[in-house]
Amino acid sequence: MHDEQFTLEAIEAIALGRQTLVLSEAQQQTVSEAHQFLLDGITKRQRIYGVTTGYGPLATTEVDPRQSAQLQQNLVYHLCSGVGKPLARQHVRAMMVARIASLALGHSGANPALLQRMQAWLTADVVPEIPSQGTVGASGDLTPLAHLARALSGGGRVSINGGSWIESATAHQQLGWQPLVLHGKDAIALVNGTSATAGIAALNATAAERAVKLSTLLVLLYSELLTGHREAFHPAIGKLRPHPGQQQLHRWLWSLSASSQALTPWQATPERLAEMSEDIAQNRPLLQDSYTLRCAPQALGAVLDVVSQHASTVRIEIGSVTDNPLLLVDEQLVLHGGNFFGQHLAFASDHLNNALIQMALYSERRIARITDPLKNKGLPAFMQPQDTGLHSGFMGAQVCATSLVAELRSQAMPASIQSIPTNADNQDIVPLGTIAARRASISLTQLYQILAIEALILAQGAELKNREVLSHASQTLCGWVRDFAAPLQKDRPLAEDIANLAAALADPDQVRPLMTLFDEATTDSLNTF
Repeated sequence: MHDEQFTLEAIEAIALGRQTLVLSEAQQQTVSEAHQFLLDGITKRQRIYGVTTGYGPLATTEVDPRQSAQLQQNLVYHLCSGVGKPLARQHVRAMMVARIASLALGHSGANPALLQRMQAWLTADVVPEIPSQGTVGASGDLTPLAHLARALSGGGRVSINGGSWIESATAHQQLGWQPLVLHGKDAIALVNGTSATAGIAALNATAAERAVKLSTLLVLLYSELLTGHREAFHPAIGKLRPHPGQQQLHRWLWSLSASSQALTPWQATPERLAEMSEDIAQNRPLLQDSYTLRCAPQALGAVLDVVSQHASTVRIEIGSVTDNPLLLVDEQLVLHGGNFFGQHLAFASDHLNNALIQMALYSERRIARITDPLKNKGLPAFMQPQDTGLHSGFMGAQVCATSLVAELRSQAMPASIQSIPTNADNQDIVPLGTIAARRASISLTQLYQILAIEALILAQGAELKNREVLSHASQTLCGWVRDFAAPLQKDRPLAEDIANLAAALADPDQVRPLMTLFDEATTDSLNTF
C-alpha cells in the first residue's frame, strides 16, 4: 500500500466509489508480524488491556485467553448503542479507509483478515448502517466503529451498491463470505481509534478547499459586475501582510482578473486632482470599494489559512496509529496510552466550522448587495430582467440564503469545549471530535447551497450586462452554471435549480473544469508590476 492511497484526495475518491484501495504485500506482512507478536503475548498470558482484561473501569478484571472471542464480541455488543440517522455512505466509506490506514501501520495487532475484509467491502460497496450519534471521541470513535465491527461479524444491517438496508448475515450469504469471528485484539483494534472523525474530517478538508476556490471565482465575478477596483487584488498588498492564505488569494485574484475588461483597471500612477473653483469638490468617484470587494483577499485568505491548518491536522491523523494498546514489534514492547483521544481533530473541526460559517456569511452579503438596486450599479432588483414587480426574480432565493446563514450561526458553538465526564469517570475528559466533524460537514452542505444561490444570481447578472468583457474565469464559470440551470426570464420555482447546482458544486468531478482555472492561474503575473 502506497502513501498516495491515503492522501485526502484519494480518500475522497474511494469514499465516493471512484477509486479502489489495494493493500500491498509489504503492508500485509507488517500487519501479520504485529498480529503474530500479539498472539505470542497472549500465549505467554501477558496482561494486555482489552485482550486479557476487561474494558474501561472494568480493566481490573483479568480474562483467560480462552475467552478471547467472547471478550471481543462483548465489546462490540455493549458499544453498539448508537442513535440517530445513519451516517452518509461516503462518511462510512471514508471511516473504513481511515481505519485501514491506521491498522495497516502494523502497531495494532489486528488480524490481517480484518483489513482484507474491509478492503473487500469497499470494492463491493458494502456499507454498514452506522448511527451518527452516540460517541464522545475519547477512546476513539467507539460507538460508530462498533457498529462497523458488528456488521463485519454478521450483525446489524448493510447496504450493497446503494440499495436498501438488509441484514448483514443475508449480505454475507449473497456475497459468499463467512462473517468474521473477532478474537485476540480484533474488536478493540477496530473500535479504539479516531477513524470516524478522521474519515469525515478528510472529506470536509477537500470540500472546504474547493469551497474557497469556488468563492474566489464568485468574488471575481461579483467584483466585475460591480466594476470593482482591481487594485485591491494587487499582490504587493499581500507582501506587506504575509499571511499565506491572503497572499495566495492575491495571486489567484490578480492572475484570474488579468483578462477582465469589466474591472476598474489599476493605474500605477495616482490620478491628479482636477482643477477646482472651490477648496473642495464633492461627489467624486470613490477610490476604493465596499469591503465585500476590497477585502476579498483578506476575508477568503483567512479562511484558506484555517482550511490549510485543518487539512494538515487531518493528514497527520490519517497517518497515525490511534488505538490502545500499541504494539512495537521491533522493540518487543506493548505500550498502554491515549492515542485514541481525538482532541486534535476536535479543535481543527471547530476551527474549520467557524471559517465555513464566515465564508457563508460573506457569500450572503455579496448576494444581498448584488440584488439591491440601490447598490448594484444599475442591475435590476433581485436580478429580475423584465416586468419587475410582476415577477420577483431571486427575491425568495436571497431570503433562503439569509435563513441558511442564520441557521449556521445557531450551530456555531464549539463542540470541543463541551467535555462531560463519563464511563465511571475513567473518561473524565472527552474531546467530542466526531460531533465537531459532523457539524462541519453539515455547515459545508449549507455553504454549498448558499454558493449555488450566489452562482445562479451572478450568472444572471453577467447575462444582463456584457458577458464578453468579463474575465476568462468568469465566462467559464457562467458557462458552467448554465449547464445546470437555465436563465431566469419569468418567475419559476428555484428549489430544484439550487439543489442541482449545489450538488454539482460539491462534486469534485463536476467542478474539475472550474478547479482547472486555478492550475492555469500561473504566478508569472506576480512579476509584472
